[in-house]
Amino acid sequence: MTATVRASTPAPAWDRLRTVENFGHSLRAPGFVFQPVNEAQVRQILAQAQKHGYRLALRGSGRSYGDAALAAGHWVLDLRRMNRILAWDPQQGRLTVEPGVTIEDIWRYTLADGWWPAVVPGTMRPTAGGCAAMNVHGKNNWQAGTWGEHIVHLRVLTPTGQTHDLTPADDAFWAVLGGLGVLGVITQMTLQLKPVASGDLEVRAWATPNLSRTLADLDAAKEDYEYVVAWVDATARGRARGRGQLHAARHIPASAEPFPHRTLDPAYQMLPDTFFGLVPKAILWRFMRLFMHNPGVRLVNAAKYWASRTVGHEKTYRQSLVAFNFLLDYVPHWERAYGPGGLIQYQIFVPAEAAERVFDEVLRRTQSRGVPSYLAVIKRHRPDRFWLSHAVDGFSLALDFPVRPRRTAALLEVLAELDRLVLDAGGRFYFAKDATLDAATARAFLGADTVQRFLDLKAAWDPDDLLQSDLYRRVFRPRRPA
Repeated sequence: MTATVRASTPAPAWDRLRTVENFGHSLRAPGFVFQPVNEAQVRQILAQAQKHGYRLALRGSGRSYGDAALAAGHWVLDLRRMNRILAWDPQQGRLTVEPGVTIEDIWRYTLADGWWPAVVPGTMRPTAGGCAAMNVHGKNNWQAGTWGEHIVHLRVLTPTGQTHDLTPADDAFWAVLGGLGVLGVITQMTLQLKPVASGDLEVRAWATPNLSRTLADLDAAKEDYEYVVAWVDATARGRARGRGQLHAARHIPASAEPFPHRTLDPAYQMLPDTFFGLVPKAILWRFMRLFMHNPGVRLVNAAKYWASRTVGHEKTYRQSLVAFNFLLDYVPHWERAYGPGGLIQYQIFVPAEAAERVFDEVLRRTQSRGVPSYLAVIKRHRPDRFWLSHAVDGFSLALDFPVRPRRTAALLEVLAELDRLVLDAGGRFYFAKDATLDAATARAFLGADTVQRFLDLKAAWDPDDLLQSDLYRRVFRPRRPA
């Protein structure tokens, strides 16, 4: 997607037409792609879309697993060229950026001064604007909250041409963050970063024999560590269901870091290009594809579990901030290993008291229907104030599913059943990783009053429903459909 927006934005031209995909390569749609470089060009594009009767979706790095950044047959506003760092205060740790700045851009700029983003997802590739629109979370959600909780100022341009400067004191602040990018275009934001004395973390790894132990250990570890995440073998059955490996980490204090300038150097944080100095990582996804079927995944998961149970059990070691936090970047293009159908991810958030029962049933049903998850991750969470929040006082379970033509119907059927199971338990869902929810399910977990409140703000800021992604059309049924 390389279309350039000139000073005067023309009517849609066929040379702007692109096939736009989600991160998992399971969803794709044609769209006219525009790449503004400043706010003035954003205003021009909004006006032109309005004039020609097109809807418009916002897009960053395209890392959503669903259709949050797709707009079938309409316009896509790709904000990656609005990628300037506008201000940096190394004394206070406050950074002002445009929406196209990535997480990688941020830590590369600030780490040498002893600052790290307070919340990061499992990859450093997303843009700041995308993180805000989806209000992403990390492995420290139970204590640090979401990305939006560390924003101190937002500037939002609405389709009506108005600019809103928002802080946490403004009610609309809590709607825009996590608001799917349909209320307006975030043109800049100021982030409060976290001070760090070392570029390393102290990490502890250990294996757990079943789901009950996995959840109990994850919950207990949050008392002593700043980050906790559990990998789960989603193919294990019976009493071993939910077995896995936990990784817990905490920042190294200044008193225990003899070489802070070395570990805080961005060059120290770089992920290696090869395994063992020999095998290029860029080709590993092709090898991984050999095992991307149910028997192969069961074999790989069993090997991973028993390795964690033996040589990897109760290990404590130092690991760089980048290596620990951004495991999804360790193997380039790993998502392509799922094959031409790609993958979708399904992430559920369930209150702590119901998590073991619900997660056990989720794993059991996906196994019994022949659509087990190929990757499963559990994290601990806390509630928050955001209008379209996915958070609960409990746990999340993220599941990756391959998309296979002959199994798609069975997968969608079981996911619809799981939606009801999660709703009955008082659970929630995460739009950044959603490809299947319908409007009734979204309204049920968000609450009818919250949905109406959001749509009322949408009507005030975007009266013509100009900003519409495929996700928004699917779960909110806009007043003016595409």
